[in-house]
Amino acid sequence: MDVIYCKKCLTPNSRPRVVFDAHGVCNACLNAEEKKKIDWDARRREFLEYVERYRPRSGPYDCIVPWSGGKDSSAIAHKLKFEFGLNPLLVTFSPLLPNELGIHNREEMLKLGFDHFMVRPNQKVARRLSRRFFIERGNPKVAWDAGINSIPVQVAVKFGIPLLFYAEHGESEYGGRVLSEEHRKVKDLTEILENQIGDDPQNWVDDEISERDLATYIYPDADAVAQAGVKAMYFSYFFKWSMYENYNYIRDKIDFKLDPKGRTDGTFTNFDSLDDKIDNLYYYMQYIKFGFGRTVRDASRLIQNGHITREEGYDLVCKYDDEYPQSFMDENLEYLGLSETEFQNLVDSHRNSEIWKFEGNQWKLRFPPRL
Repeated sequence: MDVIYCKKCLTPNSRPRVVFDAHGVCNACLNAEEKKKIDWDARRREFLEYVERYRPRSGPYDCIVPWSGGKDSSAIAHKLKFEFGLNPLLVTFSPLLPNELGIHNREEMLKLGFDHFMVRPNQKVARRLSRRFFIERGNPKVAWDAGINSIPVQVAVKFGIPLLFYAEHGESEYGGRVLSEEHRKVKDLTEILENQIGDDPQNWVDDEISERDLATYIYPDADAVAQAGVKAMYFSYFFKWSMYENYNYIRDKIDFKLDPKGRTDGTFTNFDSLDDKIDNLYYYMQYIKFGFGRTVRDASRLIQNGHITREEGYDLVCKYDDEYPQSFMDENLEYLGLSETEFQNLVDSHRNSEIWKFEGNQWKLRFPPRL
């Protein structure tokens, strides 16, 4: 395959599920242009209609926010409570390797007056699944992805809170497969399995893990969800989405701490994905498997929303996109039960030969980003 890059941002066609038009523009950039035409006042009214239709008539909570404590979910929770007068229950599926920044930022939000429900799954199982999926798929967060999707809905069903507000619809915002127009607004099990996890967690049973051990990862039964009337919505459908603007919003509301190094490994930003020590490795493996890293991801998002130019993004990509995730690496290796040699061999085993070549005693991209 030849790797090509979007003419407007820096997204490559090696990104899973991305679609390019005949002019070489990715569907994330096309979506950004469409957002300029949307009547956001009408979307706001639609949001208020959904709130009125689905909020429970009894009980303390109006809705659930799947919440990491990061800029995006915190901005949503803050707006729901203080702009719209709702009482959201914040639901967190614990990071694999929680760090001090994430703990601090969550505590700062909770000081404002939110109730919070956090699930920390069986750590023996979580660790085994992380190691397994790092080896098999080059992704230590496959099971975690299942947990962040299942636990908020499990809580919604159990406590009779039918309305959930997830953050953005990544398939339309960042380039991917939009299953239907309704899926831009509503999140369901079909999309979770096809676009986010890749299979059913019940398939993860092995000689050490039983189905009972996987309870936190298994999405509730469809009949139970329907009977409870649960409706999971994307906040980005109703309100124009921008990760940078979400950061600017929440930094003015709480003492939101940033990466103390001034930027995060592999990128130029210091305000995104701060709560899990394994995230730097996760994004590095994206670079290894698909040939683009965290800088391409962040720069493309800022280009699409008009915060930087493509030229500025390109310069940042050249500086940071291939950076090794040194921060927390010792803890990552210990968590995954790997030596440095085992780790490096696994990393190289996940390189796509259509994307990488070994030249001059080092790995190089066959098709590096270009202006």
